[in-house]
Amino acid sequence: MSDIPTNLKYASSHEWVNVEGDTAIIGISDHAQDELTELVFIELPEIGRELTAGDPCAVVESVKTASDIYAPVSGRVIETNDALDTEPGTVNEDPYGDGWFFKIHLANPKELDDLLSPDDYGEQVNV
Repeated sequence: MSDIPTNLKYASSHEWVNVEGDTAIIGISDHAQDELTELVFIELPEIGRELTAGDPCAVVESVKTASDIYAPVSGRVIETNDALDTEPGTVNEDPYGDGWFFKIHLANPKELDDLLSPDDYGEQVNV
């Protein structure tokens, strides 16, 4: 498992958030993809969908199981990573880079304060 990037915030449900201005890029952690094993299908939220922090908003299926992905922050989906439609394994190979899931326009940037720091997330997953 790779090191936990220090420029991100984390949800206890294993999603990460990278903030660029008023946009949040969201994906799942290396720990999460490792636990799920080989991803075979990813269902992303529709562009324009309004998400509330904690809402289930995407689904990942692996050779082992299916799992919901939760919105770590609230906002409107403005872009999805369409490459994951044909190459879901990208998340296994590069969860913090090309394996991002979707981008949202932040509705409430203060919600970022409720997320875990890299150190706190590392303690949660015992890294």
